[in-house]
Amino acid sequence: MTITKRVTFIAKEGDEDKMKELLSAMVVPSKAEDGCIFYEIFQYEGNPRKFMAYESWRDEEALDGHKASAHYAIYKSSYEPFCEKKYSDELEVLG
Repeated sequence: MTITKRVTFIAKEGDEDKMKELLSAMVVPSKAEDGCIFYEIFQYEGNPRKFMAYESWRDEEALDGHKASAHYAIYKSSYEPFCEKKYSDELEVLG
């Protein structure tokens, strides 16, 4: 079953560039992972502190592989000092 998520990050004021750097570093290696269907990071034009990650994975095994990757470990251990708020939404693809 396909897993699709939207993850929202709100950077702490003044940490927008660092948050952008950390999140951007996830795109290329994540897209190269087995089971990655879609993976992109977006920054809001009207609110540069707000970022969205949209990701879609073939199945739970693919998502687990992503969470076990070296680049995920770097992100996971690095983002909190620069992030004011983070939340996720599970999405259902219609059609």
